[in-house]
Amino acid sequence: MSDGTLLDKVWKMHEVRRLPDGNSQLFIGLHLIHEVTSPQAFQMVREKGLKVAYPKLTFATADHIVPTDETTRPLSDPLAEAMLSALEKNCREFGIELYSLGSGRQGIVHVIGPELGLTQPGMSIACGDSHTSTHGAFGSIAFGIGTSQVRDVLASQCMFIQKPKLRRIEVNGKLPKGVYSKDVILEIIRMLGVNGGIGFAYEYAGSAFDAMTMEERMSVCNMSIEGGARAGYVNPDQTTFDYINGRPFAPKGGAWENAVKFWKTIASDKNAKYDDIVKINASELEPMVTWGINPGQAMKVSEKIPSPKSAGGDEKTAEQALKHMGFEAGQAIEGTKIDVAFIGSCTNSRISDLREAAKIVKGKKVASHVRAMVVPGSQMVKAQAEKEGLDKIFEAAGFQWRGAGCSMCLGMNPDKLKGREICASSSNRNFIGRQGSPEGRTLLMSPAMVAAAAVNGKVVDVRDVL
Repeated sequence: MSDGTLLDKVWKMHEVRRLPDGNSQLFIGLHLIHEVTSPQAFQMVREKGLKVAYPKLTFATADHIVPTDETTRPLSDPLAEAMLSALEKNCREFGIELYSLGSGRQGIVHVIGPELGLTQPGMSIACGDSHTSTHGAFGSIAFGIGTSQVRDVLASQCMFIQKPKLRRIEVNGKLPKGVYSKDVILEIIRMLGVNGGIGFAYEYAGSAFDAMTMEERMSVCNMSIEGGARAGYVNPDQTTFDYINGRPFAPKGGAWENAVKFWKTIASDKNAKYDDIVKINASELEPMVTWGINPGQAMKVSEKIPSPKSAGGDEKTAEQALKHMGFEAGQAIEGTKIDVAFIGSCTNSRISDLREAAKIVKGKKVASHVRAMVVPGSQMVKAQAEKEGLDKIFEAAGFQWRGAGCSMCLGMNPDKLKGREICASSSNRNFIGRQGSPEGRTLLMSPAMVAAAAVNGKVVDVRDVL
């Protein structure tokens, strides 16, 4: 059992009571909602004659179904329009702040929370989306929840949950050139497996994490759920405080000083106890690419695709992956021809991701057979990128420059793969059908690797083009 960790401290602060079955009733400090998992929850609250308990602790945006090319209302997809209209109606009725399409603050829920300063250390956070673990980058405990739990949080600001065990994952050393935080988390998931984190939360630590920016830490925490972990976090430090300071919802004046003083107390103690500790040498990492149908089926770009027996994990799943992807064991992943390049998603659509990708494509052209798009994670990211001229760099290279949204990460909007297209993607899931086509194929990688693949028309080692 862990003791003296950030998880223990934050849990204790938010635990209302321990239930007879061992679960905790946990108070949620920040509830984020969007158009997909909230309509049914609001309806259940309404049918029970209840109100939203703490409307000022809930914030809404639209992201999953939002078209990224044309957002004139009504939306061309009647179902998408109905979902968006329902979100708007519910927020009006229950007094919840909504960042709508015309607000200038709309975007992916896990992008806007941090950039607005809503996400802060020591918080308990919940959202009806599996990648809520993103917010753990700030030293909060953040959970993706289902629709019935969204209902519970709306009605009571509490939810019941089993406290997870805690695994500390230390990555020490300096990341080699061309290796990014996305590569770190893909290596962690490959090593521990997609089910390796079940029952655990992950605490990310070590000198590699100390050196990361907040946006890099968010990319890692975002994919904690892909390794089966209930949550993932990084202890707050000066990097965290510097990122939050001055943002719209950050404490101001004396409240800021008090907040920082408090945030420093919640970090894990030096002698804290963990249920498990894993150590990784940063200098041994390389750019990563997935070869299969889950994020754990990943490999260093210099490696050969493994056989089902040597892949680790479930052999049948590996056989299915090779068949679906059209790969053979022993084949190099480098040189794999791509059809689509996608830079976006709650994992890698922030301004630093776009800057790294723009460095790669500046002065080059996207390969003639590749359909390439850049989708900023929020309207604020889009505005910042355009202020820096990144949109012009991407467009000159042949990328489509889109509006904010989840886009081609998943198939809930017009941005989808077609047929058996193969996509170099900065997103977080490569499940069969994830990007909108049952036959479509996804290769997960860092934004820089996607950019390099786009201009070369195939998977390349980004270290060769830096």
